[in-house]
Amino acid sequence: MHTEDTIAAISTPPGAGGIGIVRLSGRDSLKIADGIFRSPRKKKLASSPSHRILFGHIVDPASGEILDEVLVSVMKAPNTYTREDVVEINCHGGAAPLRRILELVLNTGARLAEPGEFTKRAFLNGRIDLARAEAVLDVINALTEESRRAALRQLRGALSEKIEAVRRKLTELAALVEAYIDFPDEDIEPVSLEDMRKTAADIRSSLGKLIDGARYGLILREGLKTAIVGRPNVGKSSLLNALLRQDRAIVTETPGTTRDVIEECLNIRGLPVRIMDTAGIRSASSTAEREGVKRSLSAMEEADLVLLVIDGSRPLHKTDRELIRKSRPDKTIIVINKTDLPRKINLNKSNKQEISALNGTGLEELKRKMVETALGGGSTGGAEIVTNTRHVRALEKSLASLDSFLSGLSDKTPPEFLSVELRDALDAVGEILGITTPEDILNKIFSDFCIGK
Repeated sequence: MHTEDTIAAISTPPGAGGIGIVRLSGRDSLKIADGIFRSPRKKKLASSPSHRILFGHIVDPASGEILDEVLVSVMKAPNTYTREDVVEINCHGGAAPLRRILELVLNTGARLAEPGEFTKRAFLNGRIDLARAEAVLDVINALTEESRRAALRQLRGALSEKIEAVRRKLTELAALVEAYIDFPDEDIEPVSLEDMRKTAADIRSSLGKLIDGARYGLILREGLKTAIVGRPNVGKSSLLNALLRQDRAIVTETPGTTRDVIEECLNIRGLPVRIMDTAGIRSASSTAEREGVKRSLSAMEEADLVLLVIDGSRPLHKTDRELIRKSRPDKTIIVINKTDLPRKINLNKSNKQEISALNGTGLEELKRKMVETALGGGSTGGAEIVTNTRHVRALEKSLASLDSFLSGLSDKTPPEFLSVELRDALDAVGEILGITTPEDILNKIFSDFCIGK
C-alpha cells in the first residue's frame, strides 16, 4: 500500500438517496478538491479552518460544466479518521452525480481506494489498533442492537484495554526471565520463582475469561446458526413462521412441501439467530426430495443449534427415534409440537420443549431455552466479550504457550526455553492489536471492508 497517495472513493451505499459522499484522504486531498470546487464567495478549502463545511459547486475545470451543488467537509490532519487531510464531498445521492464527481477526482490526481483502505490508514497511522479497526466493520454489519453495543464497546477500546493489560504483564514476566538468563551466576530467589508462577497464573486467568466470553461474542457477530429438522408435516415450517411472526415458509397438509433449506434471520433476546427450515427427513421417492433430505441432514450436522420437531399428536415414528439418537444433546432441543391436539407420545428427555406453532403456546419458553442451550453456560457480560474468531485463536495460542511456560517452570526447564514460550505468548496477543500481525493477514482483514470505509 502506498500511504503517500491520495485516495478517493464513494462512501455511501449504491442506489439513489438524498445524500451521497465522495471521500478523499491524503496529503493532496485539499489541493485536488480545490481544483474542482467553486465557492460563491471564492473561498478555498485549503485556507478554511479544519472541521468546517463549505457550500458551493463541483465544476469540471476542463469544460466549465457544473456537475452538482455540494457541501464540502474539510478535516485537516491529524484530527481526522485517517490522521491525514480528509475531504468529504456531500452531493446529491444519485448514481450519476456520484460517479461523475468520483471520475473528476480521480482524473485530478487521486487514485481509487482499495477495500477498507481508509480504515487501514487509520490503523497504520496509529489512530486505532487492529482490534478497533475490525470493530468498525462489526458496527456496520451488526445484526441486532446487542451486536451493535458489543461492536461499539470494541470500537471504543474495551477489548484493546484488556489485551494491552495482558501484554504488559507478559512483558514484565518475560523481563524477569530474560534478566535471569543475562545473569546466570546470581541465583534467583525462591520468592521470585513464586512471583513468576503467580503472575503467570493471573495472566492465565485473564486469558481464560476472554476465551470464555467468546461463544457469546461470536454468536453476536456471526449469528446463531439454527436448523429446524424433523419428519415431513410435523410443523417445521409452521414453527419458522411462528418465530418470524409471518408466513415466510409454505405450510400445507402435503408432506414434502419444503424441498430446499429456507434461511431467515431473527432477533431472540438480543441474539441474532440465522434459522433454517429444512426439508422433511424421510425415505425420498424423487431426486429433488432426496437432495432436500441430504441438505437437511447436512444442516443438522453443521448447525450451532438444532430444533428437532416431533408431532406430539402421533405416536413416535422410527425416524423420530433415529433423529433423536443421531442428535447431540448439547446443541439439540427436542420440540414437541401440536400440543393443541390430543397427546400421543411421552418422551423422557431433559432438553425438550412442548409448543403449539398454531396458537403460539410455549414459544417464549422455547426462545429462552434456545438462548440457554446456545450459550451453554458461557459468559454474556461486559467489555470482556470477544467477537472475532481471529482473536479467539490468538488468545488460545497465547494460553497454550503460557501453559507450556508454567509446566516448564515446575519441571525446572532451562530459562532460555521458558523465554521462547513467553515470547510466543506475547506475539500471539500482539496479533490481536496488530503489533505482530503479518502483512497478508492485514490485507485479508481489510479486504472484507467495502470500498469507501
